[in-house]
Amino acid sequence: MAVRYLLAALGASFGVSVAGPASADCNGAPAPCEIASGTYDIRLPETSADAPVVMFLHGYGGDGMVTMNKPQLVDPLLARGYAVIAPDGLPRGGDGPNSWAFRPRDGARDETAFLTDVARDAARRFGVSDTKVILAGFSAGAFMVSYLACKAPQSFAAYAPVSGGFWHPYPDHCDGPVRLFQTHGWADSVVPLEGRPLGNGTYRQGDIWAGMEIWRAANACPDDDPSGISTTGDFMRRQWSDCAPGSDLEFALFPGGHVVPAGWADMILDWYEAEDGSQAALIPPE
Repeated sequence: MAVRYLLAALGASFGVSVAGPASADCNGAPAPCEIASGTYDIRLPETSADAPVVMFLHGYGGDGMVTMNKPQLVDPLLARGYAVIAPDGLPRGGDGPNSWAFRPRDGARDETAFLTDVARDAARRFGVSDTKVILAGFSAGAFMVSYLACKAPQSFAAYAPVSGGFWHPYPDHCDGPVRLFQTHGWADSVVPLEGRPLGNGTYRQGDIWAGMEIWRAANACPDDDPSGISTTGDFMRRQWSDCAPGSDLEFALFPGGHVVPAGWADMILDWYEAEDGSQAALIPPE
């Protein structure tokens, strides 16, 4: 636990938004919830019985406590009756900063199994829904969301990556249909829209536009043209809703950089709730 609080302090030193004292907990307990494959934090809305859930994956070097200390993200979700679950990634290489095993060759943990186990555990302990779950994430967490949605789209009801997509080499294909809302900053220099090389060219972040083409193929969209274009505040939105049954694909661009932007939470819930709820994921029983 000391490591978690040290990371939060370092995050604050480097400009990560931290509101007040550390608040990592298992619904009030002083430590995160623990299952066999990892840990997570949870906060519940006023009425938690069968409450829908936003499970949000932190960025590189973060943890669930860092996520929970972002009131701009968490408070709007709780106010609208959603539980917020913030799982913890594992230390990279065993002793490095926390991250997610999103690429097939990472292999540190079966993250799909871990995250679905978290959903089941939270449903057992706290009575929240394990089917009405939006899997969202920022940066490295968004990479994880993208790869999980590509490989196992029926695991969760919807997906909402922020500031992250695929890496090179791109997936050969993604299974569908999928409900996915991609959000990205026009001025993002950490994960640029066009991607960038890392590690002297050993790795390369992918092009977000190329990722949207992969998603359109997964959803059997008839063409590349969006079925709708709109704006929500600073968000410029493009939607593909006339594709395969059960699918919904949207992209929002905003003028900022590598952040979860103000207004994102309400926009995502408005999008998710516009459907009739029939898209809830059916997480297989144990």
